[in-house]
Amino acid sequence: MVAGKTGNGSLFEVSVVFAHPETVEDCHFLAAKCPDCFKPAKNKQSVFTRMAVMKALNKIKEEDFLKQFPCPPNSPKATCTVLEIECAHGAVFVAGRYNKYSRNLPQTPWIIDGERKLESSVEELISDHLLTVFKAESFNFSSSGREDVDVRTLGNGRPFAIELVNPHRVHFTSQEIKELQQKINNSSNKIQVRDLQLVTREAIGHMKEGEEEKTKTYSALIWTNKVIQKKDIEFLNDIKDLKIDQKTPLRVLHRRPLAVRARVIHSMESHYVDEHHFRLYLKTQAGTYIKEFVHGDFGRTKPNIGSLMNVTADILELDVESVDVDWPPALDD
Repeated sequence: MVAGKTGNGSLFEVSVVFAHPETVEDCHFLAAKCPDCFKPAKNKQSVFTRMAVMKALNKIKEEDFLKQFPCPPNSPKATCTVLEIECAHGAVFVAGRYNKYSRNLPQTPWIIDGERKLESSVEELISDHLLTVFKAESFNFSSSGREDVDVRTLGNGRPFAIELVNPHRVHFTSQEIKELQQKINNSSNKIQVRDLQLVTREAIGHMKEGEEEKTKTYSALIWTNKVIQKKDIEFLNDIKDLKIDQKTPLRVLHRRPLAVRARVIHSMESHYVDEHHFRLYLKTQAGTYIKEFVHGDFGRTKPNIGSLMNVTADILELDVESVDVDWPPALDD
């Protein structure tokens, strides 16, 4: 295969696939001498990829090479024939921040054992519009953390980025991007998007940089089995930089490795509601499992709100109030 690009730094690529029987024989010779270089891959039609051939050429002994490939080389007996011409454009990246207002919406499609549980997701409500406008083949969605299906994301929202694969349209004015953002926001009352913008592949790294050192702020509505007074929760306001150990929660153990993770609760602010309820605002290290910090997860998170208050505690509602990642840059409305 021969691929050519239209100018220096262009993202537009034209790939031309040629067939040449003599060259195939040469490749089989390399495979016989260096079998470890040519291993089948699920997404490759042939084991004779450019990288595999280069690896074999670097590995083969000079005397073995000269037996098959004399210098000067023999004249080819047949010409190449063109099998396929394919045009493709390099990926384009779009970033922004999203708010999620529904307690019945997953971030990504919720599929268990091949069965879809809910009809939509944050990812699809945003990406479906981008796929249409950019005329892209597919997409890859990433974000700065994720919230559970029953958790809202408020405040300035959660940073996200979408890679649009092989887009057929790539040039947009800032006004067109604003209109696209408005179209997304008008299509659903479950989410809202802000600061939508085109970014580079390299810029997406800012979203993931030092992710565990970032802080996040939450609001939790908590129930207690014992009757409580305002004075029973005021001590929580004085706790700073509380170190906790969290064993992988039971609810995510099917998809996360078993480990004990040290996390920090930087600060808490309690608001009394009634004899069995209070609201707690928490600023924590990113990656903290808030639900488990409240109810303890059968002792898997220590300490927890229940153990600190000497009660049985559970969480009724949880909201993400802020994700302290200064990316992507805020845009003027």
